[in-house]
Amino acid sequence: MLLLGIDIGTSSIKVAIVDAHSQQTITSVQYPETETPIVALHPGWAEQSPEMWWQHVQSAILAAHAQRLYNPADIKAIGIAYQMHGLVCVDKEQQVLRDSIIWCDSRAVPYGNKAFDAIGADKCLSHLLNSPGNFTAAKLAWVKENEPAVFDKIDKVLLPGDFIAMKLTGSCTTSISALSEGVFWDFANNELSKDVFNYFGFNTAVIPPINDVFSTHGLVSERVAAHLSLTAGIPVSYKAGDQPNNALSLNVLNPGEVAATAGTSGVIYGVTDQLAYDKKSRINTFAHVNHTLLQKRLGVLLCINGTGILNSWIKKVTGGEHSYQHMNELAKKIEPGSNGLIMIPFGNGAERMLENRQLKSHIHNIDFNIHTGAHLYRAAQEGIAFAFRYGLDIMRENGMNPSVIRVGKANMFLSDVFTEAFVNATNVPVEMYACDGSVGAAIGAGIGAGFFASAKEAFSNSTPLSHTAPNNSSVYDELYHKWKNCLESDAAIITKESF
Repeated sequence: MLLLGIDIGTSSIKVAIVDAHSQQTITSVQYPETETPIVALHPGWAEQSPEMWWQHVQSAILAAHAQRLYNPADIKAIGIAYQMHGLVCVDKEQQVLRDSIIWCDSRAVPYGNKAFDAIGADKCLSHLLNSPGNFTAAKLAWVKENEPAVFDKIDKVLLPGDFIAMKLTGSCTTSISALSEGVFWDFANNELSKDVFNYFGFNTAVIPPINDVFSTHGLVSERVAAHLSLTAGIPVSYKAGDQPNNALSLNVLNPGEVAATAGTSGVIYGVTDQLAYDKKSRINTFAHVNHTLLQKRLGVLLCINGTGILNSWIKKVTGGEHSYQHMNELAKKIEPGSNGLIMIPFGNGAERMLENRQLKSHIHNIDFNIHTGAHLYRAAQEGIAFAFRYGLDIMRENGMNPSVIRVGKANMFLSDVFTEAFVNATNVPVEMYACDGSVGAAIGAGIGAGFFASAKEAFSNSTPLSHTAPNNSSVYDELYHKWKNCLESDAAIITKESF
Protein backbone atom coordinates (compact mmCIF):
# COMPACT_ATOMS: atom_id res chain seq x y z
CA MET A 1 0.00 0.00 0.00
CA LEU A 2 1.33 3.40 -1.01
CA LEU A 3 0.49 6.85 0.38
CA LEU A 4 0.66 10.12 -1.55
CA GLY A 5 1.66 13.26 0.34
CA ILE A 6 1.29 16.76 -1.12
CA ASP A 7 2.90 19.85 0.42
CA ILE A 8 1.67 23.20 -0.93
CA GLY A 9 4.56 25.47 -0.13
CA THR A 10 5.10 29.12 -0.95
CA SER A 11 8.15 28.43 -3.09
CA SER A 12 7.08 25.15 -4.68
CA ILE A 13 4.88 22.07 -4.51
CA LYS A 14 6.38 18.87 -3.15
CA VAL A 15 4.92 15.39 -3.42
CA ALA A 16 6.13 12.17 -1.84
CA ILE A 17 5.22 8.53 -2.33
CA VAL A 18 5.62 6.55 0.89
CA ASP A 19 5.40 2.79 1.43
CA ALA A 20 2.97 2.44 4.32
CA HIS A 21 4.40 -0.91 5.47
CA SER A 22 8.01 0.24 5.82
CA GLN A 23 7.31 3.99 6.19
CA GLN A 24 10.09 4.54 3.68
CA THR A 25 9.93 7.21 0.99
CA ILE A 26 9.99 5.72 -2.51
CA THR A 27 10.38 9.06 -4.24
CA SER A 28 9.78 12.75 -3.77
CA VAL A 29 9.42 15.46 -6.40
CA GLN A 30 9.50 19.25 -6.22
CA TYR A 31 7.73 21.36 -8.84
CA PRO A 32 8.60 23.78 -10.28
CA GLU A 33 12.39 23.68 -9.98
CA THR A 34 12.57 27.46 -9.75
CA GLU A 35 10.99 29.28 -6.83
CA THR A 36 7.35 30.27 -7.37
CA PRO A 37 6.99 34.07 -7.28
CA ILE A 38 4.85 35.98 -4.81
CA VAL A 39 2.75 38.69 -6.45
CA ALA A 40 3.00 41.99 -4.57
CA LEU A 41 0.62 44.47 -6.18
CA HIS A 42 1.35 46.99 -3.41
CA PRO A 43 3.96 47.17 -0.63
CA GLY A 44 3.06 44.70 2.11
CA TRP A 45 0.78 42.65 -0.14
CA ALA A 46 1.42 39.03 -1.09
CA GLU A 47 -0.75 36.87 -3.36
CA GLN A 48 -0.53 33.62 -5.32
CA SER A 49 -2.91 31.93 -7.74
CA PRO A 50 -4.71 28.85 -6.32
CA GLU A 51 -5.16 27.55 -9.86
CA MET A 52 -1.38 27.77 -10.27
CA TRP A 53 -1.00 25.62 -7.13
CA TRP A 54 -3.37 23.08 -8.66
CA GLN A 55 -1.47 23.02 -11.96
CA HIS A 56 1.80 22.51 -10.08
CA VAL A 57 0.30 19.76 -7.92
CA GLN A 58 -0.75 17.87 -11.04
CA SER A 59 2.65 18.36 -12.68
CA ALA A 60 4.44 17.13 -9.55
CA ILE A 61 2.30 13.99 -9.28
CA LEU A 62 2.79 13.16 -12.96
CA ALA A 63 6.54 13.76 -12.63
CA ALA A 64 6.66 11.32 -9.72
CA HIS A 65 4.76 8.73 -11.77
CA ALA A 66 7.15 9.24 -14.70
CA GLN A 67 10.04 7.86 -12.64
CA ARG A 68 8.34 4.43 -12.83
CA LEU A 69 9.44 3.47 -9.32
CA TYR A 70 5.98 2.30 -8.25
CA ASN A 71 2.55 1.44 -9.58
CA PRO A 72 0.21 4.45 -9.21
CA ALA A 73 -2.68 2.01 -8.73
CA ASP A 74 -1.11 1.05 -5.37
CA ILE A 75 -1.71 4.57 -3.98
CA LYS A 76 -4.60 4.16 -1.54
CA ALA A 77 -4.79 7.48 0.33
CA ILE A 78 -3.75 11.11 -0.05
CA GLY A 79 -2.63 13.63 2.58
CA ILE A 80 -2.20 17.38 2.13
CA ALA A 81 -0.05 19.91 3.96
CA TYR A 82 -0.28 23.57 3.04
CA GLN A 83 0.95 27.09 3.70
CA MET A 84 -1.16 28.40 6.56
CA HIS A 85 -3.56 31.38 6.83
CA GLY A 86 -4.13 31.85 3.09
CA LEU A 87 -7.57 33.00 1.94
CA VAL A 88 -9.15 31.18 -1.02
CA CYS A 89 -12.64 32.29 -2.10
CA VAL A 90 -14.75 30.14 -4.43
CA ASP A 91 -18.25 30.55 -5.86
CA LYS A 92 -21.07 27.99 -6.10
CA GLU A 93 -19.40 26.42 -9.15
CA GLN A 94 -16.17 26.03 -7.15
CA GLN A 95 -14.47 28.65 -9.30
CA VAL A 96 -11.78 30.83 -7.74
CA LEU A 97 -12.94 34.43 -7.37
CA ARG A 98 -9.55 36.09 -6.81
CA ASP A 99 -5.94 35.21 -6.14
CA SER A 100 -5.22 33.94 -2.64
CA ILE A 101 -4.12 36.51 -0.06
CA ILE A 102 -1.34 34.44 1.50
CA TRP A 103 0.24 34.17 4.94
CA CYS A 104 2.82 36.98 4.64
CA ASP A 105 0.38 39.58 3.28
CA SER A 106 0.06 42.49 5.72
CA ARG A 107 -2.94 44.45 4.42
CA ALA A 108 -5.43 42.99 6.92
CA VAL A 109 -3.54 44.06 10.07
CA PRO A 110 -5.77 47.14 10.71
CA TYR A 111 -8.92 45.02 10.30
CA GLY A 112 -7.72 42.48 12.84
CA ASN A 113 -6.58 45.15 15.25
CA LYS A 114 -9.98 46.90 15.14
CA ALA A 115 -11.73 43.57 15.75
CA PHE A 116 -9.45 42.90 18.72
CA ASP A 117 -10.38 46.26 20.25
CA ALA A 118 -14.10 45.91 19.49
CA ILE A 119 -14.47 42.33 20.75
CA GLY A 120 -12.15 43.02 23.66
CA ALA A 121 -8.68 41.78 24.49
CA ASP A 122 -9.80 39.44 27.28
CA LYS A 123 -12.58 37.92 25.18
CA CYS A 124 -10.34 37.42 22.15
CA LEU A 125 -7.49 35.86 24.07
CA SER A 126 -9.59 33.61 26.30
CA HIS A 127 -11.84 32.38 23.45
CA LEU A 128 -9.81 32.69 20.23
CA LEU A 129 -6.40 32.32 21.95
CA ASN A 130 -5.21 35.01 19.51
CA SER A 131 -5.91 38.46 18.20
CA PRO A 132 -7.65 38.31 14.79
CA GLY A 133 -4.47 40.12 13.73
CA ASN A 134 -3.47 39.38 10.16
CA PHE A 135 -5.15 35.98 9.88
CA THR A 136 -7.68 34.62 7.40
CA ALA A 137 -10.78 36.15 8.99
CA ALA A 138 -9.23 39.63 8.84
CA LYS A 139 -8.22 39.03 5.21
CA LEU A 140 -11.82 38.14 4.40
CA ALA A 141 -12.89 41.39 6.08
CA TRP A 142 -10.53 43.27 3.75
CA VAL A 143 -12.18 41.61 0.72
CA LYS A 144 -15.64 42.47 2.08
CA GLU A 145 -14.77 46.17 2.35
CA ASN A 146 -12.55 46.61 -0.70
CA GLU A 147 -13.96 44.08 -3.18
CA PRO A 148 -17.68 43.85 -2.38
CA ALA A 149 -18.52 42.36 -5.79
CA VAL A 150 -16.15 39.49 -5.08
CA PHE A 151 -17.40 39.09 -1.52
CA ASP A 152 -21.02 38.83 -2.65
CA LYS A 153 -20.16 35.88 -4.92
CA ILE A 154 -18.39 33.85 -2.21
CA ASP A 155 -19.96 30.48 -1.55
CA LYS A 156 -17.12 28.96 0.50
CA VAL A 157 -14.00 30.27 2.19
CA LEU A 158 -11.15 27.76 2.04
CA LEU A 159 -7.60 27.39 3.29
CA PRO A 160 -5.06 26.41 0.60
CA GLY A 161 -5.21 22.71 1.54
CA ASP A 162 -9.02 22.76 1.51
CA PHE A 163 -8.82 24.11 -2.03
CA ILE A 164 -6.49 21.39 -3.33
CA ALA A 165 -8.65 18.71 -1.68
CA MET A 166 -11.68 20.26 -3.41
CA LYS A 167 -9.92 20.08 -6.77
CA LEU A 168 -9.07 16.42 -6.19
CA THR A 169 -12.49 15.37 -4.92
CA GLY A 170 -15.10 18.00 -5.72
CA SER A 171 -15.91 18.19 -1.98
CA CYS A 172 -15.36 21.17 0.33
CA THR A 173 -14.45 20.42 3.94
CA THR A 174 -12.41 22.00 6.68
CA SER A 175 -11.31 21.19 10.25
CA ILE A 176 -11.10 22.80 13.68
CA SER A 177 -7.35 23.07 13.15
CA ALA A 178 -7.83 25.00 9.90
CA LEU A 179 -10.53 27.22 11.38
CA SER A 180 -8.36 28.03 14.37
CA GLU A 181 -5.48 29.14 12.14
CA GLY A 182 -7.93 31.47 10.41
CA VAL A 183 -9.12 32.72 13.84
CA PHE A 184 -12.68 31.60 13.16
CA TRP A 185 -12.86 29.15 16.11
CA ASP A 186 -14.01 29.75 19.70
CA PHE A 187 -12.06 27.33 21.91
CA ALA A 188 -13.96 28.19 25.08
CA ASN A 189 -17.33 27.31 23.51
CA ASN A 190 -16.05 24.74 20.96
CA GLU A 191 -17.85 26.36 18.04
CA LEU A 192 -17.47 28.90 15.28
CA SER A 193 -16.82 32.25 16.94
CA LYS A 194 -20.02 34.26 17.18
CA ASP A 195 -17.91 37.28 18.11
CA VAL A 196 -15.80 37.12 14.95
CA PHE A 197 -18.70 36.38 12.59
CA ASN A 198 -20.94 39.04 14.12
CA TYR A 199 -18.26 41.73 14.23
CA PHE A 200 -17.17 41.24 10.62
CA GLY A 201 -20.68 40.54 9.35
CA PHE A 202 -19.86 37.11 7.91
CA ASN A 203 -22.44 34.39 7.30
CA THR A 204 -21.38 31.04 8.77
CA ALA A 205 -22.62 29.38 5.56
CA VAL A 206 -19.28 30.30 3.95
CA ILE A 207 -17.59 27.71 6.19
CA PRO A 208 -17.51 24.18 4.71
CA PRO A 209 -18.50 21.07 6.74
CA ILE A 210 -16.08 20.52 9.64
CA ASN A 211 -14.24 17.17 9.77
CA ASP A 212 -11.45 15.81 11.94
CA VAL A 213 -7.97 16.33 10.49
CA PHE A 214 -7.58 12.54 10.26
CA SER A 215 -10.76 11.65 8.36
CA THR A 216 -12.16 11.40 4.85
CA HIS A 217 -12.26 14.84 3.23
CA GLY A 218 -13.63 13.55 -0.05
CA LEU A 219 -12.92 10.84 -2.64
CA VAL A 220 -10.84 11.42 -5.78
CA SER A 221 -13.17 12.06 -8.69
CA GLU A 222 -13.17 9.91 -11.83
CA ARG A 223 -12.09 12.84 -14.02
CA VAL A 224 -9.11 13.73 -11.84
CA ALA A 225 -8.18 10.07 -11.35
CA ALA A 226 -8.10 9.48 -15.10
CA HIS A 227 -5.87 12.51 -15.68
CA LEU A 228 -3.46 11.69 -12.84
CA SER A 229 -3.44 7.87 -13.24
CA LEU A 230 -4.89 7.46 -9.75
CA THR A 231 -7.68 5.16 -8.64
CA ALA A 232 -11.05 6.89 -8.50
CA GLY A 233 -12.59 6.84 -5.04
CA ILE A 234 -9.42 6.81 -2.94
CA PRO A 235 -9.73 9.21 0.02
CA VAL A 236 -8.07 12.47 0.87
CA SER A 237 -7.73 11.37 4.49
CA TYR A 238 -5.60 14.12 6.03
CA LYS A 239 -5.25 17.91 5.71
CA ALA A 240 -3.17 20.15 7.93
CA GLY A 241 -1.31 23.45 7.86
CA ASP A 242 2.39 23.18 7.15
CA GLN A 243 3.53 23.79 10.72
CA PRO A 244 1.17 21.35 12.49
CA ASN A 245 2.08 18.91 9.71
CA ASN A 246 5.80 19.51 10.24
CA ALA A 247 5.28 18.73 13.92
CA LEU A 248 3.41 15.54 13.00
CA SER A 249 6.22 14.49 10.64
CA LEU A 250 8.64 14.86 13.57
CA ASN A 251 6.32 12.90 15.88
CA VAL A 252 5.66 16.02 17.97
CA LEU A 253 2.19 15.27 19.30
CA ASN A 254 2.32 15.40 23.10
CA PRO A 255 2.54 18.26 25.61
CA GLY A 256 6.09 19.55 26.01
CA GLU A 257 7.34 18.30 22.63
CA VAL A 258 8.74 20.98 20.28
CA ALA A 259 9.52 21.16 16.55
CA ALA A 260 11.12 23.82 14.37
CA THR A 261 11.44 24.56 10.68
CA ALA A 262 13.33 27.18 8.72
CA GLY A 263 12.05 27.48 5.16
CA THR A 264 10.79 30.69 3.57
CA SER A 265 9.50 31.51 7.05
CA GLY A 266 10.78 30.16 10.34
CA VAL A 267 8.72 28.49 13.04
CA ILE A 268 9.07 27.02 16.50
CA TYR A 269 6.03 24.92 17.34
CA GLY A 270 5.37 23.43 20.77
CA VAL A 271 2.47 21.26 21.93
CA THR A 272 0.46 21.95 25.08
CA ASP A 273 -2.76 20.70 26.65
CA GLN A 274 -3.59 24.16 28.02
CA LEU A 275 -5.64 26.94 26.39
CA ALA A 276 -2.51 29.08 26.28
CA TYR A 277 -2.07 32.54 24.81
CA ASP A 278 0.34 35.44 24.81
CA LYS A 279 -1.17 38.70 26.06
CA LYS A 280 0.42 40.58 23.15
CA SER A 281 -0.36 37.85 20.54
CA ARG A 282 3.32 37.71 19.62
CA ILE A 283 3.01 33.94 19.51
CA ASN A 284 -0.16 32.15 18.51
CA THR A 285 -2.09 29.07 19.60
CA PHE A 286 -3.97 26.84 17.17
CA ALA A 287 -5.57 23.40 17.33
CA HIS A 288 -2.96 20.71 16.65
CA VAL A 289 -3.60 17.82 14.25
CA ASN A 290 -4.66 15.51 17.11
CA HIS A 291 -6.82 18.06 18.93
CA THR A 292 -10.35 16.89 19.65
CA LEU A 293 -13.21 18.18 21.75
CA LEU A 294 -12.35 15.51 24.35
CA GLN A 295 -8.54 15.82 24.28
CA LYS A 296 -6.92 19.24 24.07
CA ARG A 297 -3.78 19.34 21.97
CA LEU A 298 -2.81 22.89 21.05
CA GLY A 299 0.12 24.02 18.99
CA VAL A 300 1.87 27.15 20.29
CA LEU A 301 3.45 28.72 17.23
CA LEU A 302 6.19 31.29 16.89
CA CYS A 303 6.43 32.50 13.28
CA ILE A 304 9.22 34.56 11.72
CA ASN A 305 8.26 35.71 8.21
CA GLY A 306 11.78 36.73 7.25
CA THR A 307 13.84 33.55 7.41
CA GLY A 308 14.94 31.51 4.39
CA ILE A 309 13.67 34.30 2.16
CA LEU A 310 16.61 36.42 3.46
CA ASN A 311 19.03 33.65 2.47
CA SER A 312 17.33 33.48 -0.95
CA TRP A 313 17.54 37.27 -1.35
CA ILE A 314 21.25 37.34 -0.48
CA LYS A 315 21.83 34.64 -3.09
CA LYS A 316 20.07 36.70 -5.77
CA VAL A 317 21.69 40.06 -5.02
CA THR A 318 25.20 38.60 -4.92
CA GLY A 319 24.77 37.38 -8.49
CA GLY A 320 23.19 33.99 -7.88
CA GLU A 321 26.37 32.28 -9.06
CA HIS A 322 26.72 30.14 -5.94
CA SER A 323 24.50 27.25 -4.95
CA TYR A 324 23.14 27.25 -1.41
CA GLN A 325 25.58 24.46 -0.60
CA HIS A 326 28.53 26.55 -1.79
CA MET A 327 27.21 29.57 0.11
CA ASN A 328 27.15 27.41 3.25
CA GLU A 329 30.74 26.28 2.61
CA LEU A 330 31.91 29.88 2.19
CA ALA A 331 30.04 30.97 5.33
CA LYS A 332 31.72 28.17 7.28
CA LYS A 333 35.14 29.76 6.62
CA ILE A 334 34.10 32.94 8.45
CA GLU A 335 34.37 33.16 12.26
CA PRO A 336 31.19 33.52 14.37
CA GLY A 337 30.08 37.15 14.40
CA SER A 338 30.94 37.72 10.71
CA ASN A 339 33.60 40.33 11.59
CA GLY A 340 30.99 42.63 13.12
CA LEU A 341 28.47 42.39 10.25
CA ILE A 342 24.90 42.13 11.61
CA MET A 343 21.73 41.39 9.66
CA ILE A 344 18.14 41.84 10.81
CA PRO A 345 15.92 39.50 8.72
CA PHE A 346 12.46 41.06 9.10
CA GLY A 347 11.81 42.08 5.49
CA ASN A 348 8.86 39.86 4.56
CA GLY A 349 5.74 41.59 5.87
CA ALA A 350 4.38 42.29 9.32
CA GLU A 351 6.03 40.20 12.03
CA ARG A 352 3.67 38.80 14.66
CA MET A 353 6.40 38.43 17.27
CA LEU A 354 7.13 42.15 16.81
CA GLU A 355 3.43 42.92 17.48
CA ASN A 356 2.60 43.03 13.76
CA ARG A 357 5.10 45.76 12.95
CA GLN A 358 6.78 45.92 9.55
CA LEU A 359 10.33 46.51 10.66
CA LYS A 360 11.96 45.63 7.30
CA SER A 361 15.40 44.07 7.02
CA HIS A 362 18.53 45.98 8.01
CA ILE A 363 22.26 45.43 7.57
CA HIS A 364 24.61 46.95 10.13
CA ASN A 365 28.36 47.70 10.22
CA ILE A 366 29.33 46.97 6.62
CA ASP A 367 33.01 47.70 6.03
CA PHE A 368 33.81 47.77 2.30
CA ASN A 369 37.45 46.94 3.00
CA ILE A 370 36.74 43.86 5.12
CA HIS A 371 33.44 42.24 4.31
CA THR A 372 32.96 39.82 1.44
CA GLY A 373 30.08 37.78 0.08
CA ALA A 374 31.01 35.04 2.52
CA HIS A 375 30.50 37.47 5.42
CA LEU A 376 27.06 38.31 4.06
CA TYR A 377 26.17 34.62 3.84
CA ARG A 378 27.23 33.98 7.42
CA ALA A 379 25.67 37.17 8.82
CA ALA A 380 22.36 36.29 7.18
CA GLN A 381 22.31 32.82 8.74
CA GLU A 382 23.34 34.15 12.14
CA GLY A 383 20.70 36.89 11.96
CA ILE A 384 18.02 34.29 11.26
CA ALA A 385 19.23 32.15 14.17
CA PHE A 386 19.15 35.19 16.48
CA ALA A 387 15.57 35.91 15.37
CA PHE A 388 14.71 32.37 16.52
CA ARG A 389 16.36 33.07 19.89
CA TYR A 390 14.35 36.29 20.22
CA GLY A 391 11.13 34.42 19.54
CA LEU A 392 12.00 31.47 21.76
CA ASP A 393 12.55 33.88 24.66
CA ILE A 394 8.93 35.04 24.15
CA MET A 395 7.80 31.42 24.26
CA ARG A 396 9.80 30.92 27.45
CA GLU A 397 7.98 33.90 28.98
CA ASN A 398 4.78 31.96 28.28
CA GLY A 399 5.93 28.70 29.87
CA MET A 400 7.35 26.82 26.86
CA ASN A 401 10.84 25.62 27.84
CA PRO A 402 12.04 22.91 25.43
CA SER A 403 14.78 20.51 26.47
CA VAL A 404 15.27 19.47 22.84
CA ILE A 405 13.94 20.72 19.49
CA ARG A 406 13.22 18.29 16.64
CA VAL A 407 13.88 19.46 13.08
CA GLY A 408 13.88 18.00 9.59
CA LYS A 409 17.13 17.93 7.62
CA ALA A 410 15.94 20.48 5.09
CA ASN A 411 16.10 24.15 4.12
CA MET A 412 18.24 26.22 6.52
CA PHE A 413 19.02 23.17 8.65
CA LEU A 414 21.05 21.80 5.74
CA SER A 415 23.67 24.40 6.74
CA ASP A 416 26.13 23.51 9.51
CA VAL A 417 26.63 27.24 10.12
CA PHE A 418 22.93 27.86 10.69
CA THR A 419 22.48 24.73 12.83
CA GLU A 420 25.48 25.72 14.98
CA ALA A 421 24.18 29.28 15.40
CA PHE A 422 20.63 28.06 16.17
CA VAL A 423 21.72 25.54 18.80
CA ASN A 424 24.16 27.87 20.54
CA ALA A 425 22.02 31.00 20.37
CA THR A 426 18.97 29.20 21.81
CA ASN A 427 21.09 26.97 24.07
CA VAL A 428 18.81 24.03 23.19
CA PRO A 429 19.96 20.76 21.55
CA VAL A 430 18.57 19.82 18.13
CA GLU A 431 17.55 16.34 16.97
CA MET A 432 17.56 16.12 13.18
CA TYR A 433 15.35 13.73 11.19
CA ALA A 434 15.06 12.74 7.53
CA CYS A 435 11.58 14.03 6.81
CA ASP A 436 9.76 16.81 5.03
CA GLY A 437 6.25 18.16 4.73
CA SER A 438 5.15 15.92 1.88
CA VAL A 439 6.35 12.79 3.69
CA GLY A 440 4.54 13.92 6.84
CA ALA A 441 1.37 14.47 4.80
CA ALA A 442 1.66 10.94 3.38
CA ILE A 443 2.03 9.47 6.89
CA GLY A 444 -0.94 11.57 7.99
CA ALA A 445 -2.95 10.07 5.14
CA GLY A 446 -2.11 6.60 6.44
CA ILE A 447 -3.33 7.53 9.92
CA GLY A 448 -6.51 9.10 8.54
CA ALA A 449 -7.25 6.11 6.32
CA GLY A 450 -6.86 3.74 9.26
CA PHE A 451 -3.81 1.92 7.93
CA PHE A 452 -1.92 2.82 11.11
CA ALA A 453 -3.66 2.07 14.38
CA SER A 454 -2.05 5.13 15.98
CA ALA A 455 0.48 7.87 15.38
CA LYS A 456 2.90 5.89 17.54
CA GLU A 457 2.68 3.00 15.06
CA ALA A 458 3.05 5.38 12.14
CA PHE A 459 6.42 6.59 13.44
CA SER A 460 7.70 3.26 14.77
CA ASN A 461 10.65 3.37 12.33
CA SER A 462 11.57 7.00 12.96
CA THR A 463 15.05 7.59 14.41
CA PRO A 464 17.14 10.79 14.50
CA LEU A 465 19.95 11.30 12.01
CA SER A 466 21.94 13.41 14.45
CA HIS A 467 21.89 15.16 17.81
CA THR A 468 23.62 18.55 18.06
CA ALA A 469 24.22 20.03 21.51
CA PRO A 470 25.36 23.57 22.37
CA ASN A 471 29.16 23.87 22.52
CA ASN A 472 29.78 27.60 22.15
CA SER A 473 26.73 29.18 23.77
CA SER A 474 28.59 31.94 25.67
CA VAL A 475 30.07 33.35 22.43
CA TYR A 476 26.73 33.24 20.65
CA ASP A 477 24.93 34.73 23.63
CA GLU A 478 27.22 37.77 23.44
CA LEU A 479 26.70 38.02 19.69
CA TYR A 480 22.94 37.71 20.17
CA HIS A 481 22.82 40.68 22.54
CA LYS A 482 24.71 42.81 20.00
CA TRP A 483 22.17 41.74 17.39
CA LYS A 484 19.30 42.51 19.78
CA ASN A 485 20.67 46.00 20.43
CA CYS A 486 20.63 46.65 16.66
CA LEU A 487 17.08 45.31 16.45
CA GLU A 488 15.89 47.60 19.23
CA SER A 489 17.65 50.58 17.63
CA ASP A 490 15.96 49.85 14.29
CA ALA A 491 12.59 49.43 16.00
CA ALA A 492 12.97 52.76 17.79
CA ILE A 493 13.73 54.55 14.53
CA ILE A 494 10.78 52.94 12.72
CA THR A 495 8.46 53.81 15.60
CA LYS A 496 9.66 57.44 15.62
CA GLU A 497 9.19 57.75 11.84
CA SER A 498 5.62 56.42 12.07
CA PHE A 499 4.56 59.40 14.19
